[in-house]
Amino acid sequence: MQQQNKETLILGIETSCDETSAAIVADGSRTLSNIVSSQVELHARFGGVVPEIASRQHLLLVNSIIDDALTRADLTFKNIDAVAVTQGPGLVGALLIGVATAKALAYALRLPLVAVNHLEAHLYANYLSGAPRDYPAVVLIVSGGHTELLLLEGAEQLTALGCTRDDAAGEAFDKVARVLELGYPGGPLIDKMATHGNPAAIDFPRALLNNNGEDYNFDFSFSGLKTAVINHLYHARRRGENINIPDVVASFQEALVDVLVEKTVAAARAHSAKVVMLAGGVASNSRLRLRLQEQLKKDLPAVILHHPPLELCTDNAAMIAAAAYPHYLARRFAPLNLNAHPGLNLCSPG
Repeated sequence: MQQQNKETLILGIETSCDETSAAIVADGSRTLSNIVSSQVELHARFGGVVPEIASRQHLLLVNSIIDDALTRADLTFKNIDAVAVTQGPGLVGALLIGVATAKALAYALRLPLVAVNHLEAHLYANYLSGAPRDYPAVVLIVSGGHTELLLLEGAEQLTALGCTRDDAAGEAFDKVARVLELGYPGGPLIDKMATHGNPAAIDFPRALLNNNGEDYNFDFSFSGLKTAVINHLYHARRRGENINIPDVVASFQEALVDVLVEKTVAAARAHSAKVVMLAGGVASNSRLRLRLQEQLKKDLPAVILHHPPLELCTDNAAMIAAAAYPHYLARRFAPLNLNAHPGLNLCSPG
């Protein structure tokens, strides 16, 4: 098929953790294809992602996933204007598969190579699903490895307001689910089970909420909450008490969501945000979406809340290609000696 217009078509590649994904996005906003192969079933038996297995699976699948993305979009490599890839953060072995693949394609096809920060890309999942580009905006990224609160003052004017000090939200979900032997991944399982429990049954701690005024702390810490759940279970078992698991997970989830919601609303108020956006895997949590919507409606009714559809909350290559588009326009291209950067983040870039 010959390209019929002047749209910029970017091939995105995502292999940062346990999803192998490739996508074609036009002009950073229109998804032509977005193929995602999840490894959840492979890692479920281990209760978490095994890096060596993840890397091997990416190696087995990445070329066929790219072929599928081109086929779904009814395009060939001749139609592509640039190749974008996740540079970090993520598992180093998994990242290297994507980076090596993207570099080989860029070299062979003589195309620009664009390196993308995976966390910044989660933000662009909102724009792929119709989020208004109104500024200032506050973005809450909640995923397995990161919980970050960002201020977007204009296009590409991104500032970190608060970051993860220890366990991220998704990590806490997985660890509590593992302790309770619920399975992996923990987030969706706890979200579902919590609907049958009492969120006020157990008073678990809310970390870093005792701040006021200009010194308000927007950072996140969930290791203490995880430890509180473990201690509660230990002491209850020692006392021979019957443990109501739905009450435990509902109370745990409520404590975690309380922190996310309060800090996000406080950030929106402090910076006169017009829009609040959710991003990342935990952005699919039904309790978080509901509570944030209710709190914004109560405290800041003029603020618009936007969250991506579920398929764009988890890791995918469409958000990588979308995030690459501004870099492409500005000709911020990566060299062919690009390396993976597993520790890359938005709080201390580089």
